[in-house]
Amino acid sequence: MRTLIYLAHPRLDRSEVNGPLFEVAQTVTGTTCIDLYADYPTFEIDVAREQDRLVAHDAVVFLHPVYWYSAPALLKEWQDLVLEHGFAYGHEGHALDGKVTFNAVSCGAMASAYAEGGANGADLRTLLAPFEKTADLCRMRYLAPFTLFGAGRAIEEGRDKAHLASWLGLLNALSDDRLDIEAARASRTLNDIAAALPVASEPA
Repeated sequence: MRTLIYLAHPRLDRSEVNGPLFEVAQTVTGTTCIDLYADYPTFEIDVAREQDRLVAHDAVVFLHPVYWYSAPALLKEWQDLVLEHGFAYGHEGHALDGKVTFNAVSCGAMASAYAEGGANGADLRTLLAPFEKTADLCRMRYLAPFTLFGAGRAIEEGRDKAHLASWLGLLNALSDDRLDIEAARASRTLNDIAAALPVASEPA
């Protein structure tokens, strides 16, 4: 698969998780990596260019921190403008049919906050339902999110390198068409799916 990764992070200079994930993704064959805030600092999105990018790829990944149970503002602007009727959905809008998509996110809270009875009152996949329903409308195949919980303490607790290695293994499996798409669609997160893949070399 040809994979398109959109990074949406307004303060990448302060990123401890998304920045390294973005750098690692750039080493994967067949993967195109786009920093939305670098490309569109004034939010003036080139719709035709973005639609061409989508058409040219088989999988679309949104890499971002979870902001108020969603994504940074530019990603929402991108969705509003790029996913046009007649292109992404509607009777004549079949450009994205069958493409794979998922969110790769970092969360400040630990996993327990997203469990039944947890502080957030819902699991992460439920909170990201607008992305899933958008994918459904565009006839895309939405996978479970790939997630790092407790992201602010990941480096301190030594969880960052394993997460990067798991991410690299996931992207390579996607690129090589080795990922079990149906299992990935049914899961709550992609982390368990990624853990079952062959171990990838840890990034330096």
